[in-house]
Amino acid sequence: MNAYFALIISIMIGIGGQLSLKAGAMQGIGSKLFFLQPYILVGLSSYFCASLFYIFALREIPVSVAFPSVSISYVAVAFLAHLIWGEPFGIRQVIALGLIGLGIYTLNHSS
Repeated sequence: MNAYFALIISIMIGIGGQLSLKAGAMQGIGSKLFFLQPYILVGLSSYFCASLFYIFALREIPVSVAFPSVSISYVAVAFLAHLIWGEPFGIRQVIALGLIGLGIYTLNHSS
């Protein structure tokens, strides 16, 4: 498997995990066993699976490139949270997330 493909899969699974954790948190965490809620379990399992793909990617991709690339998930999660739950997505978020995207692009296209 290509290392960059593994990194992309890791990022996508991590995004799904974050959204699952949010969905679980919205159901309430009042119980001591809140972590047994299905969405929470899916979120935690997703992070575990994402870590496996990330480790595979690190075999060939320098961590100085791989780790900052994962921050594209911040952009995706913020945008998806706005679409799914109507979370705020104003000009400040657009500017900040745009800067993150620009940083990732610059990092991955530098020699």
